[in-house]
Amino acid sequence: MPRWTRLLIGCCCLTACAVAPTAATAGDGLPAAAARSCPAPAYPGSGDFTSLTVTKVTCSRGTAVLKAHYKCRIAHGRKGKCTKAVLGYRCSEKRVSIPTEFNSRVTCKNGTRRVVYTYQQNT
Repeated sequence: MPRWTRLLIGCCCLTACAVAPTAATAGDGLPAAAARSCPAPAYPGSGDFTSLTVTKVTCSRGTAVLKAHYKCRIAHGRKGKCTKAVLGYRCSEKRVSIPTEFNSRVTCKNGTRRVVYTYQQNT
């Protein structure tokens, strides 16, 4: 085989390796940092959990964080806010209110792990 053919084949192999996808996976075939939607649990009061999204966390862990944050929040009254960590996650909340209800987006973080959920609560 001529030398230039071997060089051409070598260059093609290197190019193919350089452009191949190298995303890490999280055991279930999804990219490790990909956010995924989970089923939102039933709301215990008058309202609805409308979405639940997790990153680098299982859906069951996301649901546990959501419920723990809800219990912490309700402990401060019907319109209360949780100001402490729940299950090792620090949570921040952004609310939009009208006289009869409020809608909120909660982001809970533990390092690179994320649990994000939204809910609507009647006042």
